[in-house]
Amino acid sequence: MMPNMLAVLIAAFVPLLIGMIWYNPKVFGNAWMRVADVNEEKLKQGNMAVIFIVTFVFSFFLAFIMFPIVVHQAALFSLFAGEPGIMEGSGAAFEQLNGLMEQFGSSFRTFKHGVLHGVIEALFFVMPVIGINALFERRGFKYIFIHVGYWILTLALMGGILCQWG
Repeated sequence: MMPNMLAVLIAAFVPLLIGMIWYNPKVFGNAWMRVADVNEEKLKQGNMAVIFIVTFVFSFFLAFIMFPIVVHQAALFSLFAGEPGIMEGSGAAFEQLNGLMEQFGSSFRTFKHGVLHGVIEALFFVMPVIGINALFERRGFKYIFIHVGYWILTLALMGGILCQWG
């Protein structure tokens, strides 16, 4: 089961859009700059075009891999993927998969359900990764909470988009 690539592309823009708001100086930007030990001058360094393009590519990867996490039917398809006839659209396994998809194909395919999985991903995957790195970099908990808050909101919206329209 392949995701709707338009939904993946739209979801890939979410980190850029939320980041533009979240890290704005009027929201959490000033607090982030203090705890990350950066300033306006340092932020002006680097090629912004490259930064945004690479961020979008990474966001696309993230959106693509989120699809089977937020859409349970993708796991069902992967269960049958190696069975004879599945890829050709024939055979007993194909018939079983079609029957299951008819019965459960739209189960849990809502924006709300995708949001739930996005939040779970942020709390149980992103938070530990950011937290471990931050601890070894001697960053405080405020640094962790600023970034994890961003990822909770971002992955929640990405998950919602992917689950509803992916």
